[in-house]
Amino acid sequence: QVQLVESGGGLVQAGGSLRLSCAASERTFSRYVMGWFRQAPGKEREFVAAISSNGGNTDYADSVKGRFTISRDNAKMMYLHMNSLKPEDTAVYYCAAADTRGNTKAVVTTTRGYSYWGQGSQVTVSS
Repeated sequence: QVQLVESGGGLVQAGGSLRLSCAASERTFSRYVMGWFRQAPGKEREFVAAISSNGGNTDYADSVKGRFTISRDNAKMMYLHMNSLKPEDTAVYYCAAADTRGNTKAVVTTTRGYSYWGQGSQVTVSS
């Protein structure tokens, strides 16, 4: 059972930056593909970014390409660096994990592909 805890959300003006962090409890963190999703009020949860278990492959939603960067380290942490934030980025952001079962290069972009979820962190971008 993997436990995920997000932090780093908050209120920022349009054009500003934030960094979200996701701390994982699992000691075998390195075998999990990780992802970020977000959910705005009245909308479905949507994919934002994903990173493979070996950190070598990433994928991004078109809406955040060039502005957001996903990364991970060996200390069971994952990050989402968000620049040039827009009001439409306002949402609750969730980190997620899935066991790759040895596929170190895989990235997962669907909600159903992930087994473990954090509690969410609110990001609000004011205009």
